[in-house]
Amino acid sequence: MYKLIALDIDGTLLNSDKKISDENKASISAARAKGVRVVLVSGRPTSGMRPSLKELSMDSDDDYVLSFNASVVQKVKSETIIRSQILTGVDAKKLAKVAQQYDVDIHAFSHEKGLITPAHNEYTDLESRVNGEPITLIDFEELADDELIFKVMLVDKPEKLTAAIKQLPASLHEEFTIMQSAPFFLEFLNLNSNKGIGVKALAEHLSIPMEQVICMGDAGNDYHMIKYAGLGVAMGNATDDIKAIADYITASNNEHGVAKAIQKFVLDV
Repeated sequence: MYKLIALDIDGTLLNSDKKISDENKASISAARAKGVRVVLVSGRPTSGMRPSLKELSMDSDDDYVLSFNASVVQKVKSETIIRSQILTGVDAKKLAKVAQQYDVDIHAFSHEKGLITPAHNEYTDLESRVNGEPITLIDFEELADDELIFKVMLVDKPEKLTAAIKQLPASLHEEFTIMQSAPFFLEFLNLNSNKGIGVKALAEHLSIPMEQVICMGDAGNDYHMIKYAGLGVAMGNATDDIKAIADYITASNNEHGVAKAIQKFVLDV
C-alpha cells in the first residue's frame, strides 16, 4: 500500500487555468481519509504554495510542504524546518555574471529580500504574479556573501535561454543542481538539493519506505523525484524525458491526471 504521495503543482496538480479540479480535490481527500499522506513539492516559494495548501485543507502542522524544488522541507503551519540546503550571496553573484555573459535575465529568491532581480523583465514579472511575491530590484553585487538564497534562475525567451544553456560550462554542473522547469526558466539549486532528495528526506522522517512513495510531475525539475519514487508517475502533458523514466503515464493536467492516478493506485477505483 502506498503511504506518501508527492505532487508537483504547475502542470500537474493545477490545470492550464491554474485551478485544482474538483476531481483532483476529491481523490486527494479520499486518499488522505485512508491515511495516505499527500504533500506538495514545487519550485515555488512556500508563500506561492499556500493557496493550494489551504484549498486542499493541507495547512495544519501535521502537514508538510517542499518548496524551492525541495531545497526546503518544512511543516506547513509552524514552518518548522525538516531539511534545508540552499545557496548564498556568493552563488547569486557568480550566476549574475553568467547571466550577463550570455545576455539573459536573472532572478533569485532571498530569505531576507524575497524575489530579487537586477532589472524588470517579463519572466520575473510572471514569477511575481504566480506566487504573489513583490519584486525587489537590486544589483546582485550588493548582496552580502552570506545572504541566504533559496534558488537562482536564469530567465528569458525560450530561444535565448536554450542558446545560453548550450554554452554553460560543465563546471557549473559540478557546483549546482541545474534543471529546466519551463522553456523560459533554468533553475540553480544547492548541489545537495532536488525534489528526489527532498522527498526521500521527508519519507525517512516519516519512516515511509521508498516503495510506498508515489511522485507525480511533468517537467525537468520533477526528474529526480520520479526516479526516486516507488511509483513514478508522469502526466500526459509531461516532457518526453520525464515520460521516458516514469513507471506510469497518467492523463494530462487538464484531464484530472492526478485524480486518475490516485484512483488507480490508491483508491482501487
